[in-house]
Amino acid sequence: MRRTALLLAATAAAVSVPVLAAPPKAPSAAAEAKVLDLSKQAIALRSVQGEGNKTAEVAQLYKRALLGAGWAEKDIEITPIDDTAYLVATWQGSDAKLKPLVISGHMDVVEANPKDWTRDPFTPVVENGYLYGRGASDQKFSEVLAMVGLMELRKAGYKPKRTIVIAFSGDEETTMKTGRILADRFAHAEMVLNTDGSGGALDEATGTPLYWTWDGAEKTYVDIQLEVTNPGGHSSAPRAENAIAQLSQALAKIGAYRFKAEQNPLTQAYFEKAAQFESDPKLAAAMRAFAANVNDEAAVATLRASTGYVGKVGTTCVPTMVHGGHAVNALPQRATANVNCRVFPGHTRAQIIAELQKAAGVPEVKFTDVTGDTATESDASPMRGDYVAAVEKAMAASWPKVPVIPAQSSGATDSMWYRAKGVPSYGISPVFIKDSDDFSHGLNERVELRNIRPGLIYYFSLLPALSK
Repeated sequence: MRRTALLLAATAAAVSVPVLAAPPKAPSAAAEAKVLDLSKQAIALRSVQGEGNKTAEVAQLYKRALLGAGWAEKDIEITPIDDTAYLVATWQGSDAKLKPLVISGHMDVVEANPKDWTRDPFTPVVENGYLYGRGASDQKFSEVLAMVGLMELRKAGYKPKRTIVIAFSGDEETTMKTGRILADRFAHAEMVLNTDGSGGALDEATGTPLYWTWDGAEKTYVDIQLEVTNPGGHSSAPRAENAIAQLSQALAKIGAYRFKAEQNPLTQAYFEKAAQFESDPKLAAAMRAFAANVNDEAAVATLRASTGYVGKVGTTCVPTMVHGGHAVNALPQRATANVNCRVFPGHTRAQIIAELQKAAGVPEVKFTDVTGDTATESDASPMRGDYVAAVEKAMAASWPKVPVIPAQSSGATDSMWYRAKGVPSYGISPVFIKDSDDFSHGLNERVELRNIRPGLIYYFSLLPALSK
């Protein structure tokens, strides 16, 4: 405890004005208990799209907690949208000319069938140092950790110079409508800290922290429908044009196609630093070679052969669904397929579709973007010196000597909406997890409770550093 206190004191001393009136030297037992209690209450609320959606109740739960920590009623908004809602809580800074710092997260979760789980997904359970329940890792626990960290800073007398805004969406796992609304509203923000992103890796055997990554970019999600239509006819009289055969030709070529390997400063730094933690010497060598030369064909081939790295070296597009024909004894009148792409930052959907059309080489196939408005292109956030310094100092305070690695996510978060508007957004969750414990969107979702104490220490450092 004394070492932690000294680390926090050193961190606070290094931060310029404003200073904490009474800086927490370490999280109190009450603060740690608050994280667990709020997380359990949030998990118990089934915030799933559709009938009975309780996302608005999660927002009310958070509002009550914030009111108890010093926020005024006028500073907290809960806005209903369709069957969900979003939350905005504002802590006004002393300098109105400064752009706000936004803390992002989402209150909704993926559906879970209790019949498939060992424990009921919406009945939080604590066992053997783990919290189980839907939202434990994605991502109610993570957002509660940040929120309680902010609450404790306010209780301690911290006075931010920059306004701090909590902006939690309510449909990130589905339509992302509220995320877009929030990004529109805070398009003037200085920076977004997204609690739904990043994280630390734990050694499978020992549980020792290996490294921690922060996310500065993410690939664009795209769904493309391929369709071929023919007049059809009797199967006893085959014709040269067959919708299924033509679609199959296109899909085979798309399946074999490889987009150009790419990297940006984030992914280059990731491969350079993460190589030292790769246990396979061949993969580690390929990571270092790729970081040094994006055109190293041997390194690219090795990385693309790995499910863990194939998504990190460029755009990927794969067929995921096929439908065709209407009768076993008739020529197909229609054949369709879905191709799912995860696009490296810097490319538009139209560019990717055009490249796929050329790769397929079957003019009869019609390509249509069916992604809708649930995703958008966004460039990588810059590796800002103030941000990088702040997260490295915060991680040093909470998990000393753990390497910090920038990264790019292959998934999709609300950060895309902010980045598309030119607002730097970073995945900043300090939660550490073993690969074998990662059940986000899956069965028996869980998180280790030993993340609470260092997570609060992390936020005691990070939030003052970026709101000064």
